[in-house]
Amino acid sequence: MELLVLIERYLKTSHMPETKFGRLAVNDPRLVGDLRRGREPGPDTIRRVKTFIRDHLA
Repeated sequence: MELLVLIERYLKTSHMPETKFGRLAVNDPRLVGDLRRGREPGPDTIRRVKTFIRDHLA
């Protein structure tokens, strides 16, 4: 699954602001906005985001 789709689903269900998500997941409040504008995440970013979402799902 594309990382941005995974993040968007998490944001919708958690009601977390995108900047807070980026800050908590990878210490980058611009992450989601940058991904929406075409940024290609590296393997470490992908791993950290997926781990964050997995660990914070209710």
